[in-house]
Amino acid sequence: MDQRFGRIDEALERTVESTLEALGFELVELEAAGRTSRPILRLRIDRPGSQPGHGVSVDDCARVSRQLEEVLDAWQGLPSGYILEVSSPGVERPLRKRRDFERAVGREIALHGYEPLARGAKRLEGVLLGLEGSGGAERLRVRLPDQSEVAILRSAIAKAKLVFRWDERGRPGERRSQRSSRE
Repeated sequence: MDQRFGRIDEALERTVESTLEALGFELVELEAAGRTSRPILRLRIDRPGSQPGHGVSVDDCARVSRQLEEVLDAWQGLPSGYILEVSSPGVERPLRKRRDFERAVGREIALHGYEPLARGAKRLEGVLLGLEGSGGAERLRVRLPDQSEVAILRSAIAKAKLVFRWDERGRPGERRSQRSSRE
């Protein structure tokens, strides 16, 4: 029976991170996908401190892929015949590490919780105002669309990402409701 390809080993993630750092990139996300008969390793990479639109190119992804294949082919425990996918984080960048949340302060984010995060909702969108605390007690301060503020325990968040909006002219922009409230 063909099973889902499992979890990422911490040692493998550290090896991938150090390889990327040596190439001048940082690991945004490492994900296992696919089946054991066709395992997929998905990496999202970026340049440290890059601004939206000035991150990695297709050529960067190809170069990283070639370098990582050499490392991964020698890795014990990784199924043979794996598929390696390397990409930029995209405009709706996932937020996984503390540094990701710190960079996102002042930006609109979407959160999906393991359990209800605030007001009984497992999914929330709002503007990230800050990150407080450390260790297991880190909390995100988020301004919701109704302008109220909530504090959300980071450990309760299953997935987080930036939110990207297009304006009515087809260009990146803010929500129509945000714009009209200022006019």
